[in-house]
Amino acid sequence: MVDSRVKFRHLQTFVEVARQKSVMKAAELLNVSQPAVTKTIRELEDVLGVAVFERDGRGIKITRYGDVFLRHAGAALTALRQGLDSVSQERFGEAPPIRIGALPTVSTRIMPRAMELFLKENTWSRIKIVTGENAVLLEQLRVGDLDLVVGRLAGAEKMAGFSFEHLYSEQVVFAVRADHPLLKSKQSLFASLGEYTVLMPTRASIIRPFVESFLIANGVASLPNQIETVSDSFGRAFVRTSNAIWIISTGVVATDIADGLLKVLPIDTSETKGPVGLTMRTDAIPSLPLSILMQTLREAAADVAKP
Repeated sequence: MVDSRVKFRHLQTFVEVARQKSVMKAAELLNVSQPAVTKTIRELEDVLGVAVFERDGRGIKITRYGDVFLRHAGAALTALRQGLDSVSQERFGEAPPIRIGALPTVSTRIMPRAMELFLKENTWSRIKIVTGENAVLLEQLRVGDLDLVVGRLAGAEKMAGFSFEHLYSEQVVFAVRADHPLLKSKQSLFASLGEYTVLMPTRASIIRPFVESFLIANGVASLPNQIETVSDSFGRAFVRTSNAIWIISTGVVATDIADGLLKVLPIDTSETKGPVGLTMRTDAIPSLPLSILMQTLREAAADVAKP
């Protein structure tokens, strides 16, 4: 039997605090007072008999018990949303919405073709595509704000409660504008990196560890003039108008390279290759439109993977 003391507001508040890691931010998003959020969390803890959050310096962090409960609370909210969407579909003839998280590496290379194929199926589903850092997208997936994340495979410690379907593999490249001086340089490219501005993936991005290990292995301990970014629009604009070097996944710049707008420095980065695919919650049952979209993603990825 489900404890009747657990209400929808308990789950909603708990998930939002867990996602924001802040009572204040959760209160703002839920449009309630901070004391109301605190009271709701305490009520939930009384029912569970354990603490779900604990202080962490000036902020808070989720406890081990809270992390376990989060998986089920997120799934419960997702199931409720799906139920409401299904009813809306019956009442108004609308297909349930599909919410996709796409890392920059697939946003420009895979998603356009996948969406082109999907729209031909006439499911009339509403689509929401968001992009951002891998950690943020996975957190949104965990709490039910996203149905699917398309991108690189996350580390094992972050994949609890998730399943991954491999689509293809890709590596990191060093992209520059078409007439960059290093393309004609006879000096060591690694020794020359410090002379230029380097666009690096942020520390929360999934490819950052690969990039750092690769640079250290090739004698580059630090880069004095670097900009951390996951914005492909900024990276593309900045590199095309400067001598900056953009360390980025192949998929993000594949079209620019094919069009001759950017070129890749002759550096063997094969050891940075990693799997790209579909990440879902293990307890999720995809709707028919989502299943169709996943198939079009597979088809689009197959085209990319062709030699």
